[in-house]
Amino acid sequence: MFDGQPDAANEFLLFLNREFPHDPEVLYVSVHTYSDLANRAAADLAMTAPQSAEGHELHAESLETNGKWDEAAKEYRLVLEQNPHAPGIHFRLGRLLLSKSNPSPADAEEAKKEMQAEIEIDPSNAGPEYVLGELAKQSQQWDEAIQHFSHAAKLDASFGDAYVGWGGSLVSLKKFSEAIPPLQAAVKLQSGNPAAHYLLAIAYSRSGRKEDGDREFAIQQKLTQKGAAGEPTESQQRPN
Repeated sequence: MFDGQPDAANEFLLFLNREFPHDPEVLYVSVHTYSDLANRAAADLAMTAPQSAEGHELHAESLETNGKWDEAAKEYRLVLEQNPHAPGIHFRLGRLLLSKSNPSPADAEEAKKEMQAEIEIDPSNAGPEYVLGELAKQSQQWDEAIQHFSHAAKLDASFGDAYVGWGGSLVSLKKFSEAIPPLQAAVKLQSGNPAAHYLLAIAYSRSGRKEDGDREFAIQQKLTQKGAAGEPTESQQRPN
C-alpha cells in the first residue's frame, strides 16, 4: 500500500486469509488495508466524477452517517435527477425524513410517497413495505398496516419486526386467533423480544389458550427483568 500497489496488496491479503483463516494478525491487517483501499477508491471517485450519480450517492452516505439529514437528502435527490429509477434511493430519502427528531405530518406523508416510489422500482424490497406498515400503524389504520406488514414478511421470511407489526395490528383489531401464527413466527425469529412474547400472550389468552398465554407472559416478564428491553411500559403490564 505504501508503494502504491493496491492490486498486489489485495492479492496478498486474499492469500493470507486463505492460508491463515481467522488468524488475529491477518484479520487486523485486513481491516486496515481494506479500509485504506476503500478510502482511496472514495477519493478517486470524488476527484474524477464528483457530479456522477455514484459520486452524489457516496457523498450522501457520508452525510447520513454524520447525521446531516437535510444535506444527505439533497444529494440523494441529485442521484434521482440523473437516474430516476435508481434502486434504494427513494427508500433512503423516506428514511431520512423519518429520522428527524420530530417528523411532521408533512414529513410522514412525503416519506410515504418515497416508500411507494421505491416499491414501484423494486417490488421485492421488504423495507419500504415495513415502513409503510409502521406509518399506517401510527395512524391506527390497522387494515392497511396488516397489508404492508404481511407483505414485508412474505418478501423476507426472516424479517422478525414485520411479523411483530403484523401480529400486533391484528391484536389491535381484536383478531386474536389470526394474530397467533405471525406472532409465533416473531418469537421464533426474535426470542429475546419481550414485546413479541407479550403480544403472543395476549393473542393466546384472548383465544382461550390460557396455559400458553401464561407461559408467554412469564417469558416476557423474565426478559423485561433482565433488562433486555429496559423497564416495562404501562402497556406491557399484564391486563386483568
